[in-house]
Amino acid sequence: MVRNLLFALITLLAFGLFAYSARRLWLMLRRGKPDPFPRLNRPGERLGRLLRIGIGQSKIFRFRSAGLLHALVFWGFIVITIGTLEVMLEGLFGGHFAFLGPFYSLITATQELFAVAVIVSCLGFLWRRYVVRPRRFSGPEMKPASRWDATVILLLILALMVTLLGTNAAMLAGGLDRPWAARPISRLLQAGLEGLSPQGLRWFYELNWWGHILLVYAFLNYLPYSKHLHVLTSLPNVYLSRLESMGVLGKLDLEDPAATNFGVRDVEDVSWKQMLDALTCTECGRCTAVCPANTTGKRLSPRKLYVDLRDRLEQKAALWAGADGQPVEDGKAYLGDWVTPEEVWACTTCQACMQECPVMIEHVPLIVDLRRHLVLMQGEVSPELQTMFANLESKYTPWAFSPQDRASWAEGLGIATMAELAARGESPEVLFWVGCAGSFDDRYKRVTRALAQLLQQAGIRFAILGTEERCTGDPARRAGNEYLAQMLIQENVATLERYGVRKIVTACPHCFNMLRNEYPQFGGQYEVVHHSQLLEELIASGRLSVDEKALDGRRITYHDSCYLGRANGVYEEPRALISALRADLVEMARSRSRGFCCGAGGAQMWMEEQPGHKRVNIERSEEALATKAEVIATACPFCMTMLRDGVTAHGASVPVLDVAELLAQAASPSADRTPS
Repeated sequence: MVRNLLFALITLLAFGLFAYSARRLWLMLRRGKPDPFPRLNRPGERLGRLLRIGIGQSKIFRFRSAGLLHALVFWGFIVITIGTLEVMLEGLFGGHFAFLGPFYSLITATQELFAVAVIVSCLGFLWRRYVVRPRRFSGPEMKPASRWDATVILLLILALMVTLLGTNAAMLAGGLDRPWAARPISRLLQAGLEGLSPQGLRWFYELNWWGHILLVYAFLNYLPYSKHLHVLTSLPNVYLSRLESMGVLGKLDLEDPAATNFGVRDVEDVSWKQMLDALTCTECGRCTAVCPANTTGKRLSPRKLYVDLRDRLEQKAALWAGADGQPVEDGKAYLGDWVTPEEVWACTTCQACMQECPVMIEHVPLIVDLRRHLVLMQGEVSPELQTMFANLESKYTPWAFSPQDRASWAEGLGIATMAELAARGESPEVLFWVGCAGSFDDRYKRVTRALAQLLQQAGIRFAILGTEERCTGDPARRAGNEYLAQMLIQENVATLERYGVRKIVTACPHCFNMLRNEYPQFGGQYEVVHHSQLLEELIASGRLSVDEKALDGRRITYHDSCYLGRANGVYEEPRALISALRADLVEMARSRSRGFCCGAGGAQMWMEEQPGHKRVNIERSEEALATKAEVIATACPFCMTMLRDGVTAHGASVPVLDVAELLAQAASPSADRTPS
């Protein structure tokens, strides 16, 4: 009875302390602003993601060796938690789970096997941390306290497993085990206790039993103050992660009369979900390891953004505690004192960090929110971006070309504009959204013409907007100028609605992402396809026939555009086009969802790249050239420009061609195509 009362008192104290810490975190999250994305919609999809990514640990295995160790620890904890509940049941009421019969045998045997797996995994983690020391475990944000925090957690987990097995071995040695229990590991350990007296066995049992439960309670109350809080928050964070494309940014309400600030300056400006992301960050460094800016020596580290945000949040929470809900200023701010503008502007918004994060943290929207504050509130913009913004305002394109020349590429092709068709009372099958690069860039105008001719050969009834087309707003939005972006978006939506456009094809992944994913925020609902998707469909349906010998055996490597691949999941269609030409497709070391950025995204196309040991496009070009390909294929105007520059910088003469150009070399109108 005394044992039960003592256990109940300790349990009440442990959960009371945890409730206090949990309340502190809850009040912290309540300070966050509303999030621009729905977080509870489509529960079925969210549950599936939780099971696949949260429980199944699918993203963990993208780093295989470390992923296996982590998954074993995670799954082990789930199984062993059942044993911890049994210990609590015994401590409070003297009960156990043996009434489950044969199922109890499965539970106890699985617990023991996972206990060993967890011990081995923890030793493996300690070896990696102190001996192997992967590059991603280093960085200015990795303070000594973080290293010791990880070590404390690993040692606590080891002690939990050892005391669990010690308790079970003592029960077996003393003949006190329960019916149906199956303990293969403890039965092996039992032999080491045979020399102990009954009293010694009892003491050994009590030492391990009490040690296990006290370690559980210590672990529980340490977590809210540790970077390993993700043990508790990772599953909710995965469930609440957005279902929208990774390439989508949230909309700012620029007409909110109560708004006094746009973007993120300090922790009061971040959403509750961004706060939860910061609390959930495991500091694993996977995001930083794949970041193209960081890889090429820039100061940006996506992990540091959230480590800094958590540090600032903890600091500000201490001030909030005594402020009775009132605003608190201490003369510091997250942007400036923790994160520098140099870090913010180095991002290419490629989403590689978001792709790799095992707990679904959303780095890119936070970076763009920081840019929004710099641009909209502080006016801190580089001369290059100022020029780009001025061009967008006056010429509706990032470059200083006359908007009257937007359709000059189409001369001699007999392509109608939407205005011309509307005047005749006609409507096209699809609108060809040309984009700024397709309209004005001399090299990419050849791609535009090739695509238009392919559509004509296939009998597609299409039209263009011509001089009525505006930049989609992508470079302005990624550069933080939400006001300018929204102006362009609203003008384009008005034009598209006036013509009743419902289906759009474009060769630019940035236009594709905007029109498909962000225009719906402004009432523009369209079916948007990338030219690689449409062309692949035309070949499959027979509307375009292909001379399979045109590129027979030619060695081609394909570069995945970030905004086509990671942002929108279009990986296979461009490859299917190349395969249809019977080319020898060779993959780069980093491809598909692991593809490396060309360096032009996030408005970097119009900025001077920050100093580093290498330019991003040089890194990617080296990887492309290493395949010994005869052609580097792309499906994005910016990727084409960056790779061409990179290939030239290496003194190589490998051509960089768009998939439409490759197809144009081999395509001819099918005999049974539908006439236009």
